[in-house]
Amino acid sequence: MAVKKILLVEGVDDEHVLKHVCGNRGVPPLDEVKNHGGIDRLLDSFPVRLKASGDGAIVGVVIDADNDVASRWRSLRDRLVGLGYEDVPDNPASDGTIIDPPDKKLLPRVGIWLMPDNQSKGILEDFLRFLVPEGSRLFERVKSSVAAIPNGERLFSQLAGPKAIIHTWLAWQEEPGKPGILIRTSPRSTFLCPG
Repeated sequence: MAVKKILLVEGVDDEHVLKHVCGNRGVPPLDEVKNHGGIDRLLDSFPVRLKASGDGAIVGVVIDADNDVASRWRSLRDRLVGLGYEDVPDNPASDGTIIDPPDKKLLPRVGIWLMPDNQSKGILEDFLRFLVPEGSRLFERVKSSVAAIPNGERLFSQLAGPKAIIHTWLAWQEEPGKPGILIRTSPRSTFLCPG
């Protein structure tokens, strides 16, 4: 019997980016990528999704660390411990955290990635910055342009700054808005999905 592989993500951007990254790295297709429409919905449904996945399945979770890596990690850790998972570390592993299911419980193996790198505060777009080709003069120009927006005219929060930078950089490509440029041009996409 084939192992069922499920990926839980916060939103539609995460879903599309991860499908592109993994697809371009030759990672076999997942059985399901579940976009939850936000972190609160993902966290609320997390225990139920694990129970429903069953023994022998693999459930991956990719969420933003946002402003507090430790707090975001605890939100997942507490739910795992509550279900009986053992040896759940106090902090996420820098290369992603894999947690085996507890004995005699019909629960899946779980893999967790906190964007951008399991250690730093940030979001999906901070991770995407790792994929921008090194030395990109256009990317430097984008960062300068976004930084030069006067405070009274800046309509996005500091946490959303990386979104403004990545989306502007994508808008300034030969095919504006195509995220595939990030994945095709960077060997560093192996960071999340080794081939």
